[in-house]
Amino acid sequence: MIPNCRLSVALVLTALFLSFQAWAASSADSSRSVLIRSVVLNGNYRTRDRIILREMTLHPGDTVRLADLAGRVAWDQRNINNTNLFVTVDVSTVQVTPDDSTQLGLLDLTVNLKERWYLIAYPVFDIADRNLNEWWYDRGRDLRRVIYGGRLSYRNVTGNNDVLQVAIERGFLQRTVVSYSRPYIDKAQRIGLRADLAYMTNKEIPYRTLADKWVYIKDEQVLRERAYAGLVLTHRRGLYHYHVLDTRYTRLTIADTIAKLNPDYFLDGRTHQQYLSMSYNYRYDQRDNVSFPLRGKVITAGIGVSGILPSDNFRFLELSSSMTRYWPLGGRFYAAGSIRGRATWPTRQPYFNLRGLGSSSEMVRGYELYVIDGQRSVIWRNSLRYQLFNTVKQLNWLHIRQFNTIPIAAYITAFGDAGYVSSTVAEQYQSKLANRLLLGTGLSLDIVTYYNFVMRFSGSVNRQGKAGFFFNLAQEF
Repeated sequence: MIPNCRLSVALVLTALFLSFQAWAASSADSSRSVLIRSVVLNGNYRTRDRIILREMTLHPGDTVRLADLAGRVAWDQRNINNTNLFVTVDVSTVQVTPDDSTQLGLLDLTVNLKERWYLIAYPVFDIADRNLNEWWYDRGRDLRRVIYGGRLSYRNVTGNNDVLQVAIERGFLQRTVVSYSRPYIDKAQRIGLRADLAYMTNKEIPYRTLADKWVYIKDEQVLRERAYAGLVLTHRRGLYHYHVLDTRYTRLTIADTIAKLNPDYFLDGRTHQQYLSMSYNYRYDQRDNVSFPLRGKVITAGIGVSGILPSDNFRFLELSSSMTRYWPLGGRFYAAGSIRGRATWPTRQPYFNLRGLGSSSEMVRGYELYVIDGQRSVIWRNSLRYQLFNTVKQLNWLHIRQFNTIPIAAYITAFGDAGYVSSTVAEQYQSKLANRLLLGTGLSLDIVTYYNFVMRFSGSVNRQGKAGFFFNLAQEF
């Protein structure tokens, strides 16, 4: 028995020694660093190298710890993907061990890319209402409320991730828009510029809100005319800090009929509104995917002033901020939480400029069919997601490389939202939802596919007990 005991003790000691040795080697490896020897880009036939390298934290000559390498590579891949210039992005590494053990190991990075199809001209057949749900439930699926025409979107015109957009639309409204943007106009790749021109006319518009629903009027004559010209200056510091200065001149005119039906449309029965506005917005954006993020965070803050010129007849101040975080919970589960707020002055505002919740993408889920006017608003949104699948389909029979790779993912999302709109016009417009807590909860099926296209099928119920099934084409909040 004694020899066997000695043998057992020896085996245990040997196992402990080997475990310690492995742990020590592992610790030594994780603390080691490597030198980035090269970064090679493949597949960017149009996109200039500097646009891609601008998104990376790893560059030739950098030293990185092996323990940090996987995370750094993953974020570089996500940053490049978020330019929306590529169908697929794959970053691979090859480590080279030097002959001299006193020297740092060398690392070669290869970025394999598949570019998108950048020039897209397509017909437009869209609904004029705030969203598909309002058109479906409240407007009787009226095909007269459609917009038709054509749009041209030309991305990466010069290989610098610049974008030219032209829209010519007719039908429910007449709209012509021309926009050109270039993210970087300096050698340091920090300062960008965008120019916008737009002209729109409407023969049917909402002239007031009644019980949190828009009330429309239609005429054979133009009821509202709008034109604006804008110049946007951007500054990007590092990878995740964005500063935007927007200067815009706007002129609007309405028919006498609108001013008589709602004298507060532009206030005091006026039929026109003209003003110069300037706004500054800051965004810290560190998301793994801008269309449907699962990791990261976004922080925004903004201030806007309208009525800068002495001749302007509209004065307005707006403050806004938001914080959103996305994080994995383990396995296939993910969570997201967001809080955002907005406040405007003065208290007495033209009806056209009143924006609470529902008139844009800002809404509490469960209230898709309502417009809640007010001067101040806050939203708290929460989501719990389960990933059903996330894959890439290769269509070998399709020989156009920009279209034969289809990424597709699906998620089941449970959500719970809360919101509040502070309004001094709730009684005037017979609002049932302003100045009270809004709550909405439900489930949705979210499908993310081709060119960051997000489809959401959701069923929800709100605090008032109204249940509904809704469909949206939208990016994540």
